[in-house]
Amino acid sequence: MPGSTALTASVTPDASPGLTFGRPLRVLAWLSFIAEILIIGTGGAVRLTGSGLGCSEWPLCTPESLVPILEVQGIHGAIEFGNRTMTGVVGLLALAVLMFTLHALSGRRLVVRAVWFALGGIVVAIGVYAAASALGLPAAALMSTALLLAVLIGAVDSLRQNAQRQDLAVLAWIVLIGVMAQAVVGGFAVISDLNPFIVGFHYTVSLLLVCITALFLVRLDSAPGPRELVVPAWFSALSHATGLALAATIVFGVLTTGSGPHSGDADINIQRTGFDATWFAHVHSWPGYILAALVLVLAVSAWMLKLPPHRWTLVLVLAILVQVVVGVIQARTGLPPVFVGIHMILASLSAAAYTVLVTRLKRPVAA
Repeated sequence: MPGSTALTASVTPDASPGLTFGRPLRVLAWLSFIAEILIIGTGGAVRLTGSGLGCSEWPLCTPESLVPILEVQGIHGAIEFGNRTMTGVVGLLALAVLMFTLHALSGRRLVVRAVWFALGGIVVAIGVYAAASALGLPAAALMSTALLLAVLIGAVDSLRQNAQRQDLAVLAWIVLIGVMAQAVVGGFAVISDLNPFIVGFHYTVSLLLVCITALFLVRLDSAPGPRELVVPAWFSALSHATGLALAATIVFGVLTTGSGPHSGDADINIQRTGFDATWFAHVHSWPGYILAALVLVLAVSAWMLKLPPHRWTLVLVLAILVQVVVGVIQARTGLPPVFVGIHMILASLSAAAYTVLVTRLKRPVAA
């Protein structure tokens, strides 16, 4: 990813006067990006090892315990709880990135304000939990919703108070809000006995968070303000058409997986989408091959014309070609879990590479 060389520098000046983004923020941003990829891997492991209901409750693992009881739940409980623990890691990294970003933009002012909103949200959430428990309502879900609303309100207040680098502040808030929302969606996945549409949505949001954390890394080294195209209009249009093909490939891939043999639980046969998995596998491949062709055209054009995104077109070509190979292998070998998991992670990396490529289509307008 661009900006990796910045990890060796203690402080790198930003294009905005008076702003600097130091090494701690950059390291945390990279760790957040990596963690968002890893949680796709751990989430895939939950699904592909049949551990989706290894923890039968949420947010507790069992009705009596926060953590799995290995003698009762075995390895499946440990795998599911491991993924839940990874959610905490991702959330803490997102929070750290946000705090360091706010500090870089305003010093202590926005950080202190955000902390007060957080404390207020926690107090309200505790009150909601107590009231819901007394009324026999789903206390954990309502408490989580209250916390999420508090964060949303805090984000709106913070963005209204800040006039500098709104792009970075918005991205940092989106990641934190997304991680919290993902925890709620994961809870609904358990409560709904792994409804394949909820599980698929859960994965798709994780993939989008990978893209957003990648975009944050890029924007750290980018000047703010208006931008202008540095590529021909037809190349920009072709790039966006490629994005549509990538999105279609991912969506049909999620539906294909949701129709496949890996139900997500080892002991009961979870009802999948009801679609024909074999038919969907073919449908999934059509936009995939179109995507591969479009990416090759982009790469050849960019290198022949020496356009700024040419290096990232090569990265995207490699990612998509490996994806195609893995997809063909898994389809012809009965969908072995390892290859399905690799396919899931590669999809997020392909989407991240495409995100960076799109940012290279424009440059800041010269003053």
